[in-house]
Amino acid sequence: QSGLIQPSDISEVTMTRKMLSHPYPDPDLVIRTSGEYRLSNFLLWQLAYSEMFFIDKNWPELTKRDLVRVIDTFVIDRKRRYGK
Repeated sequence: QSGLIQPSDISEVTMTRKMLSHPYPDPDLVIRTSGEYRLSNFLLWQLAYSEMFFIDKNWPELTKRDLVRVIDTFVIDRKRRYGK
């Protein structure tokens, strides 16, 4: 064995285990600040089923009220489908 993975052995589980964020769970919620509407290749695999909120403020300007508003929207208004 050369230690190489065969293409037929690659699965979603294999990929997930190779991520730097393993063994932590994928985020349910992502807040993107600064008015940007892109992820900049940030955790692309892990964010597949995450809910994303885009806020037109820089991170230091974010207030407790902003966070509560995002969390309320996430809990009350969003219907999670997980790719279905």
